[in-house]
Amino acid sequence: MTLLSSLNRIGERMERRGALPTGGFSSEKISFCISLNADGSLAGLHDLRDQSKKKPVPRVMGVPQAVKRTAGVKPNFLWDKTSYVLGVTAGDGKRLAQEHAAFVDRHLTALAGSNDIGLHALLLFLQNWRPDQYAALEWPEELKDQNVVFALEDERHRLFLHDRPAAKALWARLAADDSGETAICLVTGDRAPVARLHPSIKGVWGAQSSGASLVSFNLDAFTSYGHDQGANAPVSEAVAARYTAVLNAFLARDSGHRVQIGDASTVFWADASDADLAEQAEAELVEQAESVFGSFLSSVDEDKQSRAVGDILEKVRQGERIATFNPALSDDVRFHVLGLAPNAARLSVRFYLEDTFGVLIDHYQRFLDDIRVEPGPRQKVPQLWQYLRETAALGKEENISPLLAGNWMRSILTGTPYPQTLFATVLMRIRADGEVNALRVGILKALLLRNFNRQNEEVPVAFDPDNDNKGYLLGRLFAVYERVQSAALGDKLNSTIKDKYYGAASAQPQRVFPALDKGAVPHLSRLGKDSPGYRVNLEKLIGEIMGRMSPGADPFPATLSSAEQALFALGYYHQRNDFFKKSDTEQKDAAS
Repeated sequence: MTLLSSLNRIGERMERRGALPTGGFSSEKISFCISLNADGSLAGLHDLRDQSKKKPVPRVMGVPQAVKRTAGVKPNFLWDKTSYVLGVTAGDGKRLAQEHAAFVDRHLTALAGSNDIGLHALLLFLQNWRPDQYAALEWPEELKDQNVVFALEDERHRLFLHDRPAAKALWARLAADDSGETAICLVTGDRAPVARLHPSIKGVWGAQSSGASLVSFNLDAFTSYGHDQGANAPVSEAVAARYTAVLNAFLARDSGHRVQIGDASTVFWADASDADLAEQAEAELVEQAESVFGSFLSSVDEDKQSRAVGDILEKVRQGERIATFNPALSDDVRFHVLGLAPNAARLSVRFYLEDTFGVLIDHYQRFLDDIRVEPGPRQKVPQLWQYLRETAALGKEENISPLLAGNWMRSILTGTPYPQTLFATVLMRIRADGEVNALRVGILKALLLRNFNRQNEEVPVAFDPDNDNKGYLLGRLFAVYERVQSAALGDKLNSTIKDKYYGAASAQPQRVFPALDKGAVPHLSRLGKDSPGYRVNLEKLIGEIMGRMSPGADPFPATLSSAEQALFALGYYHQRNDFFKKSDTEQKDAAS
């Protein structure tokens, strides 16, 4: 199923249950309502925003489909921002007179002859309103440039003007009159009016705040056989309005269907409509799938998850396949994941994946196995964005490579090799800041297993004193030298050998390790005066590691490959944490 087909299908389902507006309406952010008397006189202004937040949040409601303002002056029907509706703005207002005149002209023409009391009241209001009347009303300053709707004063608590049956019927006629040429819709296969311009999609991080297009043709180079705009890829107006409404709903904050991965605003949805299930059972299955997937990708309060979802999460994290304990969730649910990235006035599709939910989760479980190390990170189950932050300079999310984030997500969900740039990026970050933590080591381990076809025996999850890989052994040895230094000098150190030599030692051991070995001699001598037993243990450990390295030959190679540098980091991480583990055990024994 194509992207637009799947969005259209889920949109139809959302319309049936009232989650999306129908009949040429779109969901828009509305801040205020102007109430009118039947004679067209002003009755009052009413704030519709949610005041419970730190900053008031506009109400999202279904209104007649918004116009596409790529250029020029185009008013919406029965609602708009104050520059159009009232001729008032907080900005410079270069086109203010034009915008207000266009709004008035459109409605005087459309509403002429209407017998509906509400529409007639709006007609009278627009005939008598003058922008210079605004100052005397003393309405709040924050009204300016916000979207407003209308209502009759005695109906404003239950019915807005655009929801009146007469208004809906009038809007349907106007939309039909404005329809362009008809053609076979590429999504439905039906002949219908073609959308020349598709509605804007809002909420994509980094894109224009006014919205951007997923489908558009605005230059001659993009056209085919002289077709204009949307006629190059005919999509009906109904489908265009529906798929953009779905994306706008999913991209909304706190929708439960979106997560930010690098620069990719990622939305996901489940579809179980092909399964032979009752409506309630289908809804529960879809909700479970979306909740489980969302929990993997973003931080959630698992205490607030339903018990069923919590049980599924725990079993998946323990490596149990969904197909073994919930076949319906595994096989009957089709799952879709879409990554959208900004590209000027358009949107780029970073990735679009569709498969059964069971297959996607199997791939995600493989990723969890690949990236698991012991000891693990402080977070029980880190989200993907936390791993990605380890690839960025200064640990800032804005420094994450856009392409890297999208490519890695695609690899995880399809089970394909991870992006090779991820390998170089993590090694570069470790050399730059010397930070070797569970998240970075986990990434390197995952790359070794999947991209370099290393075996689990060679890439251990936990500390492996019997591992003879030279990169792993050198990483362990470097950790021992660091331990010798810190044990001898204690808190007097301004910087450790890791701070000074890790990058060179992991790439060119032959240049660094002889100096480290020589430098360890006075440290061991000093340590022997205070802790002779500990000195003997460290010397034995050095000898044991050296004994596993090419006896009789130079144990320190001139260079290490990228894969060996990754194993160096893994060996260093394991050996260093083994020291901490023993120190904790010794302290507990002393306390008891």
